[in-house]
Amino acid sequence: MKVYQTEQIRNIVLIGNSSSGKTTIGEAMLFEGGTITRKGDVGNKNTVSDYSDIEQNNGCSIFSSLLQTEYLDKKINILDTPGFDDFNNAIFSSFKVADMAVMSINAQNGIEVGTQIQSRYVENMAKPLTLVINQLDHDKANFEQTVEGIKSFFGNKATLVQFPVATGAGFNSLIDVLKMKMLKYSGDSGKAELLDIPAEHIAQAEELKNKLIEAAAENEESLMEKFFDTGTLEEAEIARGIKLGIAKRSLYPIFCTSAKKNYGIARLMEFIGTSCPSPIDVTSPKTIEGNEIKIDPKAPLVLFVFKTSIEQHIGEINYFKVISGTLTENTDVVNNFNNTKERISQLLVVAGKTRNKIEKICTGDIGATVKLKNTKFNHTLALANNDVQIEPIHFSNPRYRTAIKAQSENDDEKLGEALNRMHIEDPTILIEYSKELKQIIISGQGEYHLNILKWHLDNIYKIATEFVAPKIPYRETITKSAQADYRHKKQSGGAGQFGEVHIVVEPYTEGMPNPTKYKFGTKEINISVRGKEEVELAWGGKLIYLNCIVGGSIDARFLPAILKGIMEKMEEGPLTGSYARDIRVAVYDGKMHPVDSNEISFRLAGRNAFKEAFKNAGPRILEPIYDVEVWVPSEKMGDVMSDLQTRRAIVQGMSSEKGFEVIKAKVPLAEMSKYSTALSSITSGRAIYTMKYAEYSQVPGELQTQLLKEYEAQSKDEE
Repeated sequence: MKVYQTEQIRNIVLIGNSSSGKTTIGEAMLFEGGTITRKGDVGNKNTVSDYSDIEQNNGCSIFSSLLQTEYLDKKINILDTPGFDDFNNAIFSSFKVADMAVMSINAQNGIEVGTQIQSRYVENMAKPLTLVINQLDHDKANFEQTVEGIKSFFGNKATLVQFPVATGAGFNSLIDVLKMKMLKYSGDSGKAELLDIPAEHIAQAEELKNKLIEAAAENEESLMEKFFDTGTLEEAEIARGIKLGIAKRSLYPIFCTSAKKNYGIARLMEFIGTSCPSPIDVTSPKTIEGNEIKIDPKAPLVLFVFKTSIEQHIGEINYFKVISGTLTENTDVVNNFNNTKERISQLLVVAGKTRNKIEKICTGDIGATVKLKNTKFNHTLALANNDVQIEPIHFSNPRYRTAIKAQSENDDEKLGEALNRMHIEDPTILIEYSKELKQIIISGQGEYHLNILKWHLDNIYKIATEFVAPKIPYRETITKSAQADYRHKKQSGGAGQFGEVHIVVEPYTEGMPNPTKYKFGTKEINISVRGKEEVELAWGGKLIYLNCIVGGSIDARFLPAILKGIMEKMEEGPLTGSYARDIRVAVYDGKMHPVDSNEISFRLAGRNAFKEAFKNAGPRILEPIYDVEVWVPSEKMGDVMSDLQTRRAIVQGMSSEKGFEVIKAKVPLAEMSKYSTALSSITSGRAIYTMKYAEYSQVPGELQTQLLKEYEAQSKDEE
């Protein structure tokens, strides 16, 4: 394959609602460019893009696919992405290296939920956008209504470049207002006959041409001045204004296609090559420090790995973009993420599962390589002594969690390995073995997302698994001060055990002063703090351990043992066995035996004294609270609010944005089980939400009583 220079390269990401025809558009582009000689079909399960078993079984994209083709001396790298938001990891990683988004809109359905969700991603990532109204050959295609919806949603940025002469079964001609010609198609070759515009469409074409010229002129002051003076622009000036407008995101051109029949695809590709941005025309990527890296073929080599996949018989395949410099085979680089050396021995250009070798890859181009030892997605590779790191891809927080276990204990190790491999391929799958909950917790973007994971485990890795309800990581704390003492004494013939500990426990808050006196009824305890240890707990919160021993009643060498005993009980709280947090413990007195006192005696004494004091200190169970943001269509607002109220949500605020109502609320994690499924059902799939851990908060009294009873019953069952 020919080696293309930076200005000849176009990197596009295909996005759109599921069934809008993204994969078919990609397939038609490969056919037009000569990458393939025969078009596949999603229904026939033979497209270049959706080549995995699970995608063919489900009839939709689940992973992103890298495709490439050539057209009019331009190389077009195409990243075909899933339409379901459960697989948005593929969209985020593709956006990282694409220079423009091409959004497919189904002419039957217009603006759909996927369109709305993905337009937010386009906005957040500041990517140029071209819109394609697809499936105009369908009987239910409604061009006017679709355009009206586009204009309503995207505003005046969306500007028609083409319109169909007719839609439905009779769709075979487009009026192109840039060329001011009619493109007439026949058969499925994709070749168009260039004709004069019929008289009945001239007025509409001229009106749209004027709007397009005005939109182009707005992107440069000199063009605007000429437009005001003459009322028009030259062809080259229009092209320059359009290119500037697309790069600046002030212009979203609208094209028309039937990808299935190959109508309009060649013209779209021509436009991408001539008017859409190359890698040097868009905002430069940033480093982790926030500095821009110039897209420069003459600069030292820097690569960014945006995706890692694992395939049978091949192993790991790393997909990368050349940020600067030129990459050749057998180049030695350093992985600046982990400071390891790598050799890039093979360079591949990719079209689905077809990978062909190439001698070099230039700045701005996308390729793949194999047999790297320590490199994964989000890693930066560079020449030695260049420690630059590209800002990583930011993925969505998980929205759905469940516990998983192998049906056979013999498969536990295999399950762990398989889950880790799947996380490498899909970073939005998070895996945690919770020592606290004694469960493997997997988190993802939705129920569909994790069902696909389970399919892979069952069918690819051959591990029989089952989902079980995930436990909630409750915490325990106290609400008032309490005192306790405990004597551990044991005599069994030989050396005995003896240790006595007197402690006070109290709730800890940041910045509270050291204690000087405690009062319990008529009893006063004077305190003199001799030492302080602050323990940052791995599960959140703190334990403050105060040494208040005077007169040597407990030798200093036994104080660490007392702390160890307290920590044992912090790791298994007295109420429900959950972790305890935010507690201050003052050890102020005790007794030793000259022969029988040892570390184990004081560890047990400290443990039991803490347990007794904890139960008398107004113990409370805490639950994790999440910040939840729900984007919902206005007409479904009431239903969503009612559902949130049943989940003990505390609404923090509401606002409106781009046709959505945005609800911000704090919701207990215990109430978010299967929320993604419920929200989809309530809103017919038109709402989205995010959730992020916020804090721990006390559970209501009736819930605490219920949890205590459940723990007591469970403890009896285990005895």
